[in-house]
Amino acid sequence: MNSAPYSWHAFAERQDLAAALAGHVAGRLTNAIAERGTALLAVSGGTTPARFFASLSSIPIAWNKVTVTLVDERCVPASSPRSNAGLVAANLLQNAAAAARFVPLYQEGVSIGETSEADSRMLRSLSWPLNVVVLGMGTDGHTASFFPDADNLEKLLDPSSTSTVLPVHATSAGEPRLTLSLARLVEAGFIALHIEGEDKRKAFETAMGPGAKKPIRAVLDAAGTPVDVFWAP
Repeated sequence: MNSAPYSWHAFAERQDLAAALAGHVAGRLTNAIAERGTALLAVSGGTTPARFFASLSSIPIAWNKVTVTLVDERCVPASSPRSNAGLVAANLLQNAAAAARFVPLYQEGVSIGETSEADSRMLRSLSWPLNVVVLGMGTDGHTASFFPDADNLEKLLDPSSTSTVLPVHATSAGEPRLTLSLARLVEAGFIALHIEGEDKRKAFETAMGPGAKKPIRAVLDAAGTPVDVFWAP
């Protein structure tokens, strides 16, 4: 198996990474708005992107023409510290970016199956494909909610899937989750992978090695354009 194509961007400081990634994303969103009048951005949660979100939120683009959604979400209320929607609200939908439209994935009081179908209908009403996707990665090689032990991993990673949002059940994930399918993510015009720390760098290098079958590798293999990897120690 040949090495999946990607571009590596290394930074000495995490704040420098955040600023550079924010600049790349803002530029792509601005170009999309110029071309089709709107822009569609999908972002990830976890502990890594807060600095990037803060940097992006202050860049003065036409945020009222940007729709923000999530790559994936835990099935927890937005008030939970584990909620990606809560993280985005507190760190990205601020300053200039407060004018953006936000489309969450989790709906309280609705089954995960019904939610995934409702999310798919809502998202399909937007202007696809995604203009920008910002992914994260765990040390196990998962990205989005494509956990190696997910009971439907093959379906999640199917590049020919017609699904938009899928439910995820995996022991290592903790809560049940909702995630955009690989097929929808890899259609994006710009895909960035944001990772920090030596453990993440080593995990990425392992995933890119011969014989490795990690979910992040499946994304890079299926992506229509080389993924831009942003890393800082």
